[in-house]
Amino acid sequence: MRAIYRTTIPASLIVFASALLPTAARAQVDLSGTYSQTAGPDNTTDPFIGDYTGLPINDSDRLRADSWTAEKWDQEQHECDPHPADYGVRAPGGLRIWPDLDPLTYAVLAWHIEIFTNGRARTVYMDLRPHPSDYSAQTWNGFSTGKWQGDKLEVTTTHLKEGWLRRNGLARSNKAALTEYYIRHGDFLTIVTIVKDPVYLTEPLIRTEHWFLNPGYTLAPFLCTPRDVVDKPPSWVPHHLPGTNDFLKEFPSNFGIPVEATRGGAESMYPEYMQKLATLPPPPPPPPAKAAAQKQP
Repeated sequence: MRAIYRTTIPASLIVFASALLPTAARAQVDLSGTYSQTAGPDNTTDPFIGDYTGLPINDSDRLRADSWTAEKWDQEQHECDPHPADYGVRAPGGLRIWPDLDPLTYAVLAWHIEIFTNGRARTVYMDLRPHPSDYSAQTWNGFSTGKWQGDKLEVTTTHLKEGWLRRNGLARSNKAALTEYYIRHGDFLTIVTIVKDPVYLTEPLIRTEHWFLNPGYTLAPFLCTPRDVVDKPPSWVPHHLPGTNDFLKEFPSNFGIPVEATRGGAESMYPEYMQKLATLPPPPPPPPAKAAAQKQP
């Protein structure tokens, strides 16, 4: 009887201890796998010049985007720029996630997240290490740490190089912080990104992207060799002077959206903006040549 008593107590303690485990520890999910994208506005086509609709940008970012030109990517120093961590999940390409495991406990020490257009895999440290000093180097992927919130992986990223909110000139500063949530439901993965930028955003920018597990998919390597492709001096800076970018007129005219609505701002994010939208003047018509082309079958 005494022997039975001695063996029963440890078993009871194990059951009791497991019930006291933090919810996050019991709710962790395996994110590893190779994923393909579902169709999104930035991974199926390039965003339109001047389309800032529904983005909480300020006047400084609006001016930068108005002055921007895609000729920037013709500069040798920018030809091979990868997408920064906050934009990579919106850009075309596949996704692969895998863990680093402790060889004894099999606890996840870090997650690695590779996206084709990022150039190299991100590392998300799960060992509670602190973020580096504000004076540490900034990179395209930044410095990321993670923790579980129930069955959601929360990732905090700092030390990002200056990047972009969209591929139409809307900038994101190097003072921005990124928070992400990785949420897996069976074969589907949702990634929520929240960008807070004190320089260019008046409110947090929250977006979601959706992926599906594709075990037979293999990411292509990100191969790029910069070279001089334009006959311009090294000091050339592609730009539009204020008020000279005629491409800004095309998006509102071609889609019949009031010009003011395409200029973005936090107000345009909310459903109540529909009431104001109904009172705004219509955009100017497209140029005659384009209008005639649009009518052709």
